[in-house]
Amino acid sequence: MNIELRKLTLEDYADLKESMLQAYDTMGGQTWSKGSISKLISIFPEGQLCITVNDKVVACALSIIVDYDEYGDKHTYNNITGSYTFSTHDPTGDTLYGIEIFVHPEHRGLRLGRRLYEARKELCESLNLKSIIAGGRIPGYHEYAGTLTPREYIAKVRTKEIYDPTLTFQLSNDFHVRKVLRNYLPGDHESKEFATLIEWNNIYYQGIEASARSAKTIRLGLVQWQMRLFPDMESFYEQVEFFVDAVSGYKSDFIMFPEFFNTPLLQPYNHLGEMEAMRRLSEKTDEIVNKMHALAVSYNVNIISGSMPLLEDNKLYNATYLCHRSGKIDEYRKIHITPNEQKYYGMTGGNKIQVFDTDCGKVGILICYDVEFPELSRLYADQGMQLLFVPFLTDTQNGYTRVRHCAQARAIENECYVAIAGCVGNLPKVNNMDIQFAQSAVFTPSDFAFPTNGIKAETTPNTEMMLVADVDLHLLDELHHFGTVKILKDRRRDLYQVKLLK
Repeated sequence: MNIELRKLTLEDYADLKESMLQAYDTMGGQTWSKGSISKLISIFPEGQLCITVNDKVVACALSIIVDYDEYGDKHTYNNITGSYTFSTHDPTGDTLYGIEIFVHPEHRGLRLGRRLYEARKELCESLNLKSIIAGGRIPGYHEYAGTLTPREYIAKVRTKEIYDPTLTFQLSNDFHVRKVLRNYLPGDHESKEFATLIEWNNIYYQGIEASARSAKTIRLGLVQWQMRLFPDMESFYEQVEFFVDAVSGYKSDFIMFPEFFNTPLLQPYNHLGEMEAMRRLSEKTDEIVNKMHALAVSYNVNIISGSMPLLEDNKLYNATYLCHRSGKIDEYRKIHITPNEQKYYGMTGGNKIQVFDTDCGKVGILICYDVEFPELSRLYADQGMQLLFVPFLTDTQNGYTRVRHCAQARAIENECYVAIAGCVGNLPKVNNMDIQFAQSAVFTPSDFAFPTNGIKAETTPNTEMMLVADVDLHLLDELHHFGTVKILKDRRRDLYQVKLLK
């Protein structure tokens, strides 16, 4: 599955029409004409958004800009669209007005509507508009119209006593109901022709330029995972989804789990030798990755899956997976295997060094011991990496100190951010997984634009928790060109080089 959010084009019209027929089946299968779509794209291309799944349009959001004071709170859909001529669109207006949003019924479990709403918010901020306003349907109201007024119905939806497929979703996406509209959309029998006038306020409007919240501000979520035994796989997945849900709730762009965070699942194999037990655990890796892939798409967050054993051609690897929220999956195999991993598990090192393109820029992944070899991250930096993720597992404080200080060095010498996440606690019933020590953190370069100690944020040591932190990629660009020192630029390439051999 490949999911992409992009601007709508006229070539998408056939897919758009087919998806809209399915989405509005209960309203007689209403569709937009090709002429209307063409007009919207020509006057305001940035406001016409769609989501494709495997290159087919399955969700859409259409909008215009209006000077809201000209229409006020008592307008109808016909008024605000200029009888579908869109003569009301005013590039100098102050409000982004949503005139359409829908998701094909077969894809509603993927939270695509949420992506469209977030894209609208980003557009509103980038254009420095005051708010997003729309007339929202209340399709569940017809079931309660005999006993509740629209206002009473909305109040019960707000307190979650009633679920409305449209209004509940809008409220959960930070919109509030400004007013109840009558006769807003003729023919909407499910809503009894009532509508909610919903609004989302751009807090960056007035006095703060839209650039104040840069499109290059990336939110990272790190999981400091408590080692515990799980009675079954379902319990394990519940704990994983708990963290994904929590971090996604803060609208994080990434969430990272630690190295070997799934080793509590070794417990049923404790009667086996460590090497055979780890090979048995590897049988669960595909299932876990598929689950995380589904969560990445569903919760709209890129997931670094921690690391898990991978058996291929009778060789055991320590692998992590980057599950993109677009549906793509990338794999990285730990290159430097520790003496412990070699002795007890017979693990083999990977041999591929590459950065990964994401919707938040280029990222690199190193697993634990790998970060202690500066050549790897330097090769990443030469490939344009700005974010380095390091899932780790250390049992002693001196082992953790090696990972921590090497990670901080990598952030300074490669002018990048480095995020590390580890496991805490103990597993007394799992061989060779006795106890863990961790303090997860996000490290920065060391210059005036960054924290003086080079630490953006860090967790409480040895406590299960999550860490959420924002990093600004613009600051890395400024550091590279105007920093007190320019490490990447000032290298003596005439004397030495670091080269990738294969």
